[in-house]
Amino acid sequence: MSPGKQASESDAALPMAAGARLEKMRRRVRLSRLAVLSAIAAGPVALGVAVMSGPTTVAAAPSDKPAAVRSAAAAADPAGYAQVFVDAWLRSSAGDANSAQARLAQSLAPDVDLPDPVASAQPKPAEVTAVRSAQREDGEWAVTVAAHYADGRLRYFVVPVTADASGASFTVTGAPGAVAGPARAAVGKSPYGVSVASDGDLSLAVSEFFGAYLTGAGEVDRYLAPGVKLSPLSPAPYTSVAVQRVSAVEEAAAAGKVPVDGTSVRVLVQVEARDSGGRWPLGYELTLKARSGRWEVAALESGTARDGGRRS
Repeated sequence: MSPGKQASESDAALPMAAGARLEKMRRRVRLSRLAVLSAIAAGPVALGVAVMSGPTTVAAAPSDKPAAVRSAAAAADPAGYAQVFVDAWLRSSAGDANSAQARLAQSLAPDVDLPDPVASAQPKPAEVTAVRSAQREDGEWAVTVAAHYADGRLRYFVVPVTADASGASFTVTGAPGAVAGPARAAVGKSPYGVSVASDGDLSLAVSEFFGAYLTGAGEVDRYLAPGVKLSPLSPAPYTSVAVQRVSAVEEAAAAGKVPVDGTSVRVLVQVEARDSGGRWPLGYELTLKARSGRWEVAALESGTARDGGRRS
């Protein structure tokens, strides 16, 4: 083949390749627009996900049939919706279907009958809270709601809720059913199995720290390890604090003297705080580190949520 003919074919191939690339870019833009439009319909959370993910997250369906697109909002938990319904339902009466609470209950569950309580026979709930949600299948949920009354009674109701395909709309599809409350979960053995002497250096450091943290008696920073920041409670809520018990995970915490620098221990502290309103038993998890012959607070935790941390 002559050089001139080769050059002619090469020149013709360039526009074709460029056109193919342009068409691919156009397809990506169209897919991105479709994802954003779907997210707008689903809600602001899904919109943020679509914007952050971009067109590279779109994958071709393995079959000839179009894949069903399910937005992140389709699995939205209807617990709040069920909670509002049960609260309105318990406060309504079939004898007063035009009351605000009755109208609200009927708007959330058009096909559900209102209760018909005897006047003053049952007080209205002081508080209603959703405590559990279970998705039975796509769009079908069962929400357990607790109703707490001022006299101390606690009643549980399970409510069937249906969500639409977008996950943005809900409807209560059946009357609440009275059920038993959730069973208590088994609690494992505490990792804090080491007893710490009340007159040791560690207990003394913990007592001084909580005196500053809870009553404002002194500066909190002086009890913190380098790089740790922890804001004191302000205004200080208590007038006095007494450490009742300290237990630890590591044996090093039980030593009479402060160990070598860098030694770290985790402790559980039971505190008795007092104010003008009475006595309050409190519990805290701490991480302490040894430095220069003293214990310093490296972290303050409450359950699994860390309240103290290192400065960036």
